[in-house]
Amino acid sequence: MLRSILSVLVVLIVGGGGAAAYWKFAAVPAQQQRQQLGSGGRGGGGPVAVEVAPVKVAPAERTVEAVGTLLSNERVTIRPEVAGRIVALDVLEGGRVEKDQLLVELDASVERAVLAEAEARRLLALANLERAQELRRSNVGTQRALDEAQASFRIAEAAVELARAQLAKRTIRAPFAAKATLRGVSVGEFVTAGTPLFSLEQIDPVKVDFRIPELFLPTVQVGNEIRIGIDAFPGRTFTGRVTAIDPVIDERGRSLLIRASIANPDEALRPGLFARVSLTLSIKPDALWVAEEALLPQAGKQFVFRVVDQGEGKPKTVERVAVVTGLRRAGEVEITSGVRAGDLVVVAGITKVREGAPVTLLPATAPAPRDTPDGAAPPTARGANGTPRQG
Repeated sequence: MLRSILSVLVVLIVGGGGAAAYWKFAAVPAQQQRQQLGSGGRGGGGPVAVEVAPVKVAPAERTVEAVGTLLSNERVTIRPEVAGRIVALDVLEGGRVEKDQLLVELDASVERAVLAEAEARRLLALANLERAQELRRSNVGTQRALDEAQASFRIAEAAVELARAQLAKRTIRAPFAAKATLRGVSVGEFVTAGTPLFSLEQIDPVKVDFRIPELFLPTVQVGNEIRIGIDAFPGRTFTGRVTAIDPVIDERGRSLLIRASIANPDEALRPGLFARVSLTLSIKPDALWVAEEALLPQAGKQFVFRVVDQGEGKPKTVERVAVVTGLRRAGEVEITSGVRAGDLVVVAGITKVREGAPVTLLPATAPAPRDTPDGAAPPTARGANGTPRQG
């Protein structure tokens, strides 16, 4: 009996001690923490620890993306104007040719003979003209004879020019410095007028043609910068300038054709390559940016909590400020109104604070880098379908 009573007393003592320990070390601290969190959001109790970051100044680049195709700066297909047999091909396939370099020569034996005959007739006509002039000065010859001699000389001169022109058509020279494509003819082959022999491609600089939606017509201008990426050269970016804007809108796709020029001194770029184009429409050099986490959307508007310094010896508080957003880029949003450069805004713990709440400031933690393919450019301030994205 006594042992049973003692056992019951031991159980009660142990249970009471455990309950007291739980109340002291678990229940009371948890209740105090809940009270602190609740009161901190209403401006009462201790300050709430939040992470803050300053509003920074950086350029805001408004861009639009498109796809395009590279073109030669100048291109011509070499075709003979007359029929004939090829006797010389002074061109290296894939090689460089200089302006006025002789490229193709056709057999011109007949044309040379015709020119020689025309020059002989011209000499005879010149002699007859000089004789008629002398006779006329001596009042021996008639004016009619002099006129006929002058006409014969002019006809002979025209025949010489015609023979020279026909002879010149037997040779083809390069109209500009370029590279020659592969040819499909050889020396000794007879070709007809208009037969394509090969092409000349001037590839420094190169052109790129691309289309953008018609809504960008008011903002795109000649001289705007473009950047292109080529799948054949991953990680490399080529820059250029808009050189021409088609005055006609494509009524089927409601798009605007743009042409730009890109320097190609090493001739790495080739006509026909597929290009991913980023067209810069405008650049604001002193735009204001905040982290995306600082924004608090409410009732269709955007707000941030800005830190207010109440003076020395007083705790810092926060105020809710309505802002207007602009462009977006990786992890950041442009603010067009509502804050100033250098203002501290809450970027973490934003759900725990309220208007006028005291806060303890902690520096913002740098976000983890986002995975991007090797050589890929970071996202720019644009939206879906190649349109600049607004806030």
